[in-house]
Amino acid sequence: LGGLQDVTFAFCGDLNNNVTYDLMRTGCIMGMNVRVAGPKGEDFVIEQSVLDECAKLSGATPNAGTVQVCDTAEEAVAGADFVYTDSWMSYGVKGEAREKRFNQLLPYQVNEDLMKHAKSSAKFMNCLPAMRGDEQTSEVIDGPQSIVFDQAENRMHAQKALLVKLIEREIV
Repeated sequence: LGGLQDVTFAFCGDLNNNVTYDLMRTGCIMGMNVRVAGPKGEDFVIEQSVLDECAKLSGATPNAGTVQVCDTAEEAVAGADFVYTDSWMSYGVKGEAREKRFNQLLPYQVNEDLMKHAKSSAKFMNCLPAMRGDEQTSEVIDGPQSIVFDQAENRMHAQKALLVKLIEREIV
């Protein structure tokens, strides 16, 4: 990979959540091409304010990134360098509501067939916790393209550094 301007970052799953929004914003700031795909419907729609903010960020500098909302997971992942998903049931959804939500999100599950649409060198990411068989299959999260535990370790070190700064009262 060259600079981040050459990176295509795909997110598949629930588009109406803080993880998706922050990935979209960060991609625009860092110069990445971000593609997102998820179910249609009011429970999954991206807030217009986030789309507006990303449009402003994309126009802010010549090397700014872009966000594209795709109709299918395959379209989002096509040629991607990174494929990312997040928990589908982080809201404690149970019973019939869980089954309905699962079925709506299933076409956006990251599985081996979907990963074949990405670059062969693509890496798989999930900020954890992850449910094997829901947002991704075991073959993907435990496979050679997965970097979820490296991702978690990096986050742990960043959090430890922040704690040190807070304990030493360098951040108020």
